[in-house]
Amino acid sequence: MGKLERPLLAVAPWLLMISLLLRTWVVNSGFGNTSIDLRVYWTLAPHVLDGDLYDVVSPYSPPDFPLPFTYPPFGALVFLPMTWLFWGAAQWGFRVLSVLCLYWLVRTAVRAVAGEGWRTEPRLWRRRALLWTAVLLWMMPVFHTIEFGQINLVLAAVVLASLMARDDRVAGAGIGLASGVKLVPAISGLYFLATRRWAAAAWSLAVFAASALLGALVDLGQAGRYWFGLFGDAGRVGPVATAHNQSLRGALSRSLGHDVGLSWPWVLVAVPAVVVALLALRAAVRAGDALIGVVTVQFLGLLLSPISWDHHWVWVAPLLIWLAHRRIASWVRVTLLALWCPVMFLDVIAFQLDRQPTIWTISRPGWLSALGWAYPALALLTLLLVALPVLWADSRVVRPARSAA
Repeated sequence: MGKLERPLLAVAPWLLMISLLLRTWVVNSGFGNTSIDLRVYWTLAPHVLDGDLYDVVSPYSPPDFPLPFTYPPFGALVFLPMTWLFWGAAQWGFRVLSVLCLYWLVRTAVRAVAGEGWRTEPRLWRRRALLWTAVLLWMMPVFHTIEFGQINLVLAAVVLASLMARDDRVAGAGIGLASGVKLVPAISGLYFLATRRWAAAAWSLAVFAASALLGALVDLGQAGRYWFGLFGDAGRVGPVATAHNQSLRGALSRSLGHDVGLSWPWVLVAVPAVVVALLALRAAVRAGDALIGVVTVQFLGLLLSPISWDHHWVWVAPLLIWLAHRRIASWVRVTLLALWCPVMFLDVIAFQLDRQPTIWTISRPGWLSALGWAYPALALLTLLLVALPVLWADSRVVRPARSAA
C-alpha cells in the first residue's frame, strides 16, 4: 500500500459520499438534467405493444437529431416497467441504479485483481472498491452515461459479473440477456470461446435466441423489420462522424472526410485491430488474467461497432483498476495510465464538439481529426501492449493475479 493511498483509504466512505453529492449537483444543475437518452426509453418503449416502435421518435429530441428507438424489441420490453413510473421517479431511479452498477463493476474488477487478497485482506480491498468508485464517478464515459441516462453501466456490470461467474448457466444467461437488450455485448461470446467455456457459449446463444423470439411473439412484423432491415443501419443510430462516435469507423470518417462504411480503409484498420486483440486475448488467457481478457474483448467490440459513443467506453474503468493493481511491467503501467487518465478525466469530446460546425459535418481540420482518434488509438495501443507476451514469447508484461497489498 502506498503512502498516498493509506490516508485516502481511511476516509474512502466519506470521499465516496462527497463525490456522489458533487456529481449529483453537477448533473442536476447542467445539461445532463434532461437525461435525453433515458427519455427515449421512457417515451418510446410502450410503442413495442402498439406495433410502431420503429416509426416514432422521442418528442424530446434535439431539433437537428431525431432520436428513435434503436435497440431490439426485447430491449423495449425490458424498459417497459420503467414507463409505469412518472418521469422524476424513473429518472432518479435510473440514476441510482447506474451508480450502484458502477460500484458493482468496480467491486467485481477489484476482486479480480485482488486474487487471494480479497479473502485475506477483505477490508483493504473493499475500501479500495469504495475509493475507486468515488474517483471513477468523474471519468467522462461514466459521467456522460449518467448525464444522458444511458444503459452502459447497467450492461457493463451485468457483462463483467456474468463473465466472471463460475456457473456456465449464469454466465451464459447474463450475456444472452445483455445482448438481447443491446447487441454490442454479444462480442462477449468470444471470451467464452477463448476460455473454452462451451456450455456458457451455448447458454448465451439460447437465451439470446429466446429474447429475440419473445420480441417476435409480441409483434412478428416489428421484429422482422428490425432484424432484417434496421439491424445494419448505422445512420439511424446517429451521425457516424460526430466526435461522440469513438469507433474506428467514426475516427476514419472524420479523417478522410466521408463515411467510410465497411470499405477498404476500414478493412485496412479493422483487420490488424482484430489480430492484435486476439493476440492480447491469448496472452490474457495464458496468464490466467480474466479481467484484462474481458476488457480486451469489450475493446474489440467498441472498435468494430459502427457507432461507439464516448459514453460506451465505461470499460476503461476496469482497465484503470487493472493497471493500478496488477503486477505488470512498470513501463506498461506508467505509459497507459499517463495516456488514458487525461483523456478519461478531461472532456476531450466536449472540446471537439465545440469546434465542429454540426454533429452531421463529417470532415475535420487535421489536428481535430487526430484528436478524434483519442479513444480508439489508446484502445489499440492497450491491446498491443497486452499482446506483447505473445509477440515476444515472454510473460513479463502480464503476470498471474496476486494481491497488490
